[in-house]
Parts: sequence; C-alpha cells; structure tokens
Amino acid sequence: MQGTDELTERLRNAFHNCSYIIICLCFVSADSNVMFYMNDAVTQLLEHKEEYTQFGVIRYFAEYFSSVKNSNHILFREYNYIKATPHNRTSFIRVFWRCYRQIGKSGDVLSMQEYRSLLQLLCPDFPMEVVQSAARIVLMDDAIDCLMSFPDFLYAFQLQLYYQEFFDSVLEIYQDLLAGKSPNTVIVPTSTSIEQLPPVAAEENDKEEQQQDGVETSTLAQCIEALCDRFKHSYPSRSCMREVLNQNDKISYYSFLMSLARHETINQTIGALPSKAEFLIDPEMDQELDKLIAQISVSPGSNSSGSAVGALKDVQRKASPRKNIHHKRRIEVESDGSTEETDSSEN
Repeated sequence: MQGTDELTERLRNAFHNCSYIIICLCFVSADSNVMFYMNDAVTQLLEHKEEYTQFGVIRYFAEYFSSVKNSNHILFREYNYIKATPHNRTSFIRVFWRCYRQIGKSGDVLSMQEYRSLLQLLCPDFPMEVVQSAARIVLMDDAIDCLMSFPDFLYAFQLQLYYQEFFDSVLEIYQDLLAGKSPNTVIVPTSTSIEQLPPVAAEENDKEEQQQDGVETSTLAQCIEALCDRFKHSYPSRSCMREVLNQNDKISYYSFLMSLARHETINQTIGALPSKAEFLIDPEMDQELDKLIAQISVSPGSNSSGSAVGALKDVQRKASPRKNIHHKRRIEVESDGSTEETDSSEN
C-alpha cells in the first residue's frame, strides 16, 4: 500500500508539473479517444511500476504519447487494443505495410496462412477470421487457399479491419436479401419478397447461380442507407458506396467490397496507405534500410554485426513502452551476470 500511495503522489505531481504531457495530448484531436490512451498509459504504469518509475513518470508519459503520435504504440499489443480506436487500426495497417513492403517490391505472392503469420509477428493473437475475410475480398470468395499479391491483400485487409463492424452488418443484410428475407432495415418490397419465393427445390438448384449474380443494387443501396443512419461505428463514404452500386443492376457482396477496397477516395479517407502509384515508395524506411546495409558492410568482423544489431535495436525502440518491458525481462533472464548498463543497451 505504501508503494502504491507513493506512486499515486508521484503521478499527481507529474500531472501538476509536467506541461510536456499536455503538449503530447494536444497532438491527438479531441475526437481521438484521449481518455482511452490515458487509461491505458496509467494501467501499464501501475502494472509495471518497478520498470517505469526507474526513469521517471514524466518521461514515461512523454514517451507513451510520443509513440501514440508516431503510430508505433500498436507494436506487439493484443488485438483488442489494436481494434479499440480508429487511430490504432490505421496505425496497425501502416506499420504492416512498412514492415513488409519489400514483399510487394519483389512481386512475391503469399497464401492466406502466410499473411496471417506475418500479422502475428506484429500482433501475436491476431484472429484468423479477419485474415479470411480479407482473402475472400481478394479472391471473391472463390478459393481462399489461392496465392495473393501483397498490394491486393493489403488494400482488402485495410478495408476489412478499419470498417469491420460495418461490413459485418452489411453481410447480414446481403445474406437476408439473397435468401429472400426481409433484413432488419426499412426497404421497398421487390420481386424477391418472401411471398414470391420459388419452390424449395428450385431454390436449391439455383442457389449457386444466385450467389454469383448477387442481389439488386437498388435494394442493397436502400438497406445500406438505412444502416448508415443508425450505425454508431465508422463506415465508408456514402457517395463512394453509391458510386460502386450504381455501376451494375446486380452485385455480389465480395465484388462490392473489392470495388471499395480499390477506391482511392476511401483509401485517402482511412489515411493509412499511400496511393497505388506510390505503394512501394517509403523514403523514411528506405533510409533506415540503407543505414543498416552501410553498417553491415563496414566490416565482416563482429564489430559490424554489433553495429547492425544496435541499429535494429534503435528502430525497435520506437515501439510502445510495453514492448520494452518484455524485452528487458527476457534479456535479464538470458544474460548471466550482465551489468545494468548492458541490459539497458539491449533495450
């Protein structure tokens, strides 16, 4: 209790005396869940107070909100944290692109399971369902075990992750329309109403053909408009969705999502990825890689290897404070008799 009281007092003093924390908060707009990040920062501080209080509460908060501002805070965090705010989702998409951009440069194509493995390197508990949904967008729900290019997968993944709740609801509406049921929205009755459904045998025989043809775009558009009116989460621009739906009389669910994934206006609205023309360009990351290559090529001896490792550690330091805790604990266990200075350098 005494340690907790002491920490509480230090927190109180830090908030009163540290103007830098307020400056960091100002980098996040009023609608960007500031209190969520404050709660997470304090929770981590209380859970790992022994590590964080060694270098000061003020410095901890400064580094935490700096990582939030720079979008590095989502590295190695749990999936629930990643999907908690739009900024977290955007940050994760951007980090995924920057980390694996070379796959697109080399022209490699990967399977759904391989993409999930890459995602789990950044988020260990990343769910398979989200990856499957993105793969179905790319492959039009055809054969999700086929290989996919990195740009195709990433733009579909961006749409699925950022608007996940909205498209889950759209899928329910689409499936109801496909089955001839009335969805939970206000729509104008059409020839696909329940009273005019074909016999069961005919419905079974035509099921595959119906899935390929999709549903009437005018009906789906009305349902989506009603959904947007009452939806509390983020959803794509209504004008962009109307533009896609107005192109054909009928549309399938995954062709609808594929068109939205390729829509440049939606990509700009999310703000995580560059345009397709600039997809493989990342000067900042290229500079980091050039530095690493230069350091590795200085000498074939152990010194150059140490330099490369040190540079990699510098890049890793940009992650959230929580990551550094786990690394520090692992280093302390693996190094026998290492000094405190050596441990800190590994962080």
